[in-house]
Amino acid sequence: MNWGFLENVLSGVNKYSTGIGRIWLSVLFLFRILVYVAAAEQVWKDEQKDFTCNTRQPGCEIACFDHFFPISQVRLWAMQLIMVSTPSLLVALHVAYREHREAKHKKKLYKDKTSIDGGLFCTYIVSLIFKTTFEVGSLLAFYFVYDGFEMPILLKCRENPCPNLVDCFIGKATEKKIFLYIMGCTSILCITLNIIELTYIMWKQLLKYVRRHYTPEEKTFSRSEPLAFAELRIREPTANPATNHPQTQNENLSVHSC
Repeated sequence: MNWGFLENVLSGVNKYSTGIGRIWLSVLFLFRILVYVAAAEQVWKDEQKDFTCNTRQPGCEIACFDHFFPISQVRLWAMQLIMVSTPSLLVALHVAYREHREAKHKKKLYKDKTSIDGGLFCTYIVSLIFKTTFEVGSLLAFYFVYDGFEMPILLKCRENPCPNLVDCFIGKATEKKIFLYIMGCTSILCITLNIIELTYIMWKQLLKYVRRHYTPEEKTFSRSEPLAFAELRIREPTANPATNHPQTQNENLSVHSC
């Protein structure tokens, strides 16, 4: 499988992601896609040839392999990587839609086409929910289909057309178990990053909403208000000096009476 196309597309999504989303993309590339391409495909390359049973009964070995591995582990792993990567393309498509609208109307419709708000906020939340759901679903599929993440060397099989209970052996069992542990741990890490990013984005939007609707606005004074106060002081009536000095008024009356 050629993973170059998926890598190029997800690299374009990187600039629309938050800091936590960029960490998720780095984990996806370094510890999942590169590990899968470089090592896992080679380990599971001849998985049916590496599965042998101590019987010569025709069809018994094939029936036992089909019983223990109804789905190829490496193909299920590849399906998981594709499913958890696809929702990230929704964000890139939404940003492309914004750019198309601005080009169509020939004017700026958004302050920042890549800012996570409005419809892009809903798209980002939906992509995180889908990614987390696919991650959890893939882990549950691995656990229930293969009875956990163990890879035993010896398996007991009693499937038709086996004549009796036969012993079957898995090649590279320890190496496969190590890669399954890596797959499980990185998947849990990606689920944790998705939950943290989801919480961070919703908390950020909640704070923005509270500041917009419930923060009291500060009262601002214009520069003309001091001048108005000064004009009021000038227009205030001045008090009569005669009324302020009753003693002087009485003295004047006495002088005139004289």
